[in-house]
Amino acid sequence: MQDKEQLIYAPLSGNIVPLENVPDPTFSQKMMGDGIAIEPSEGKLVAPFDGEVIQVFPTKHAIGLLSSSGVEVLIHIGLETVSLNGEGFETHVQAGDHIKAGDVLVTFDLDFIRQNAKSTITPIVITNGDQLEAISKTDEKDVIALDSVLLGTTQKALATQSKATAKSATQYGEEAKEIVAAVGGLDNIEAATHCVTRLRFALRDEEQVDKEKLEGMELVKGVFSANGQFQVVIGQGTVDKVFKAMITEAGVKESSKEEVKALSGQKQNGLQRAIKTLADIFIPILPAIVTAGLLMGINNILVNPIFTDEPIVELYPSWAGIANMINIIANTAFTFLPALIGWSAMRRFGGSELLGIVLGLILVHPDLLNAWAYGDALDSGTIPKWDLFGLEVEKVGYQGQVLPVLLASWVLAKIEIFLRKRVPDSLQLLIVAPIALLVTGFLAFIIIGPITFTIGSWLTDGLVAIFDAFPIIGGLIYGAIYAPLVITGMHHTFLAVDLQLIGSTGSTFLWPILALSNIAQGAAVFAIMFAAREEKLKGLAGTSGISAWLGITEPAMFGVNLRYRYPFIAAVIGTAIAGAFITFFKVKATSVGVGGIPAPLSIVGGDWPAFLIGMAIVIIVPFIITFIIAKRRLPR
Repeated sequence: MQDKEQLIYAPLSGNIVPLENVPDPTFSQKMMGDGIAIEPSEGKLVAPFDGEVIQVFPTKHAIGLLSSSGVEVLIHIGLETVSLNGEGFETHVQAGDHIKAGDVLVTFDLDFIRQNAKSTITPIVITNGDQLEAISKTDEKDVIALDSVLLGTTQKALATQSKATAKSATQYGEEAKEIVAAVGGLDNIEAATHCVTRLRFALRDEEQVDKEKLEGMELVKGVFSANGQFQVVIGQGTVDKVFKAMITEAGVKESSKEEVKALSGQKQNGLQRAIKTLADIFIPILPAIVTAGLLMGINNILVNPIFTDEPIVELYPSWAGIANMINIIANTAFTFLPALIGWSAMRRFGGSELLGIVLGLILVHPDLLNAWAYGDALDSGTIPKWDLFGLEVEKVGYQGQVLPVLLASWVLAKIEIFLRKRVPDSLQLLIVAPIALLVTGFLAFIIIGPITFTIGSWLTDGLVAIFDAFPIIGGLIYGAIYAPLVITGMHHTFLAVDLQLIGSTGSTFLWPILALSNIAQGAAVFAIMFAAREEKLKGLAGTSGISAWLGITEPAMFGVNLRYRYPFIAAVIGTAIAGAFITFFKVKATSVGVGGIPAPLSIVGGDWPAFLIGMAIVIIVPFIITFIIAKRRLPR
């Protein structure tokens, strides 16, 4: 006899995100169990049912619940929020408390998490799914806390407690020893800690890890390496017991999360650390840039002859005002790009974000010669200059430039930090910001700006020259290496290059290839969906394919394509061919937009035909190659 269905109400208000699309393999690959995720619109988490609190993690970012009917649920607020060490969170319950649906469990600062963590996406996962019947999920796109039913499930008639949850910490001694041995032994572990779902190791040499042995353990739900840490997924409620057994039985020394993070960072070489720094700076401002790109795409349709012989604004003059207004709204993010970069860079370097914004605005002050007019002024010899006691300094702005504000922000942060440590609190407002901005401003206009502007020009001119001289080869190579760069994280460097190209030339020939790469990964994973017989794989492939075609490729790449390898290779082949084709026809984008099916909105109007052919190539080639191989290799 079965119990009645357990309804799990939405514990948060916000937008639904399929679990397969969560950019964290622990959740997207359902290592912890099935469920759903929410992009929250407010910072309040409430109880989704009547039951009991079984775990509140010390860093307050995750909570485990047990319903009155025996359903175990893990709610993980945001991604990589364990590193916040509880800052921005406030818990209102503790382990052992009995709760009623609607009781406030955790309140959190949504803006703080958005700025300081990987994502605010909050997975809600049923962790004892092996004891339950099939799980039903909501079809709603937006949910309201305690008003919308999120999940539904029923206990199996003869469900029993799993071995893992029945064991005590001391009974995990053998498993702990096996895990330690599989990661290379005590000598290979520099530091170890755990979060609510996984063990986290800073290892001396990851090549010593026996992944097959780990994945074969009943206790282990998955393993992966990220940000210099080797992570072993165990599960809530169990991971802390396993970690205690590792300390008491296997001799592992407990480390703080900060120690593991610091040692993990040391494992990265200089290039990797530089790439991570760029990623930390540019990813937070990416939504503003992509939004601007989409709006510029709409403006492109209105002012360029794409669908007709004449632009829409000439056929219908009443649209001209709307097009101009859209253009102003769209261009703002690019016009004041140094301010956005200054804000994010100061946040990354440890300085005041407000000073970063001010620095960026200083570099694009309207009294300065606009950077886009610099070439003409140079030819005509009309560049305005300051006379600083005989030293002539060009009075030039840095609109659309990346390098000047990056280096200037680093200098500003160092000066500010230096002064804050030495100036009394009562005088900081009068001394720190004025001196830091004044010194950095002079350095920016006299040294930093001219040097980095020249370097940026060399970079731009060099790339343009290479792609002009060898367009097919350049497109082929970039198309072939872009997806592998995503695996390493090095693709983040090219966002800065794209922005530099747009700022210097008004367009970029690299970003269209990025967009095609995303479409190719989606096409390959869709082929898996059509070829697969297993429903779980079909569902994962379908949702991750849609995500890839909307510009988010991680679920498709890491969840499916890299797992089977040949879909990933097929996508790379298709992108290389299409990259060579569109580069030969000099396809360019006027902005960085959504790198998927909406990509044509960012492409120069006259380049649409060639780009659409490129899209056809990256849809057809990867799909056919993957489908043919998958029909032979996937289990029937």
